[in-house]
Amino acid sequence: MNDTSNSASDPAGLHTLQVISKATSFNSWMFDQFRSFLKGEVLEIGSGIGNISQLAMDEGFSITLSDYNTEYTCLLNEKFKHADNVKDILSIDLLHPGFENYYRSLEKKFDSILLLNVIEHLQNDSAAIQNCLYLLKPGGHLIVLAPAYQWLYCNFDKELGHHRRYTLKSMLLKFKTNDIQVVRKIYFNFLGIAGWLVFGKIFGKKILGSNEMSAFNKLVSLAKVMDKLIFNKAGLSVIVIGVKK
Repeated sequence: MNDTSNSASDPAGLHTLQVISKATSFNSWMFDQFRSFLKGEVLEIGSGIGNISQLAMDEGFSITLSDYNTEYTCLLNEKFKHADNVKDILSIDLLHPGFENYYRSLEKKFDSILLLNVIEHLQNDSAAIQNCLYLLKPGGHLIVLAPAYQWLYCNFDKELGHHRRYTLKSMLLKFKTNDIQVVRKIYFNFLGIAGWLVFGKIFGKKILGSNEMSAFNKLVSLAKVMDKLIFNKAGLSVIVIGVKK
């Protein structure tokens, strides 16, 4: 999970990222969902503490990391300052009022853009997608992962600063509105719905527990099978990948 909080201090987000950083099987499974669509110069917007960034680097991709939260950009600089295939570490505000002028040097610079668990944090998600396209080359890939189903919205979401959750239909509408050709559209992690429902909705927990995440990490093999059995027709997250025309 990545986060682009508007403040430098984001204790709930940082805790969640640190918990998920230890869930190596889960992170690898998530990365596998879009790994084949990464190409060329990669930009990850909302890199957090680099959980998925590291996997992309391990695969040899040239990547630019970014976050709007200054605490995270400092952590990224410290963690990856000696990484050969990290091109740069930037602060990118997808809702900057003068986005095109401010980020002129990045116009059409990237072949792939990762937006993982970020768009739900942004009040104007349509503007965020438009600004991603400004940074993307024609033929480049936009990869978006976001939490699914508004009926699952709970204290977890509130503490993390989520404005909303999505369905495939609502996310696909964002892509269609921006004339992005969709090449992959799935729900991801059906098994995860149960944990989110029990701990978030029923027990009303505010943060993701390390014990719960550790237990789920051991169930990833089962989670993979369940997603295949239901043909990715439901899940805790939506993943939509598109090509800029």
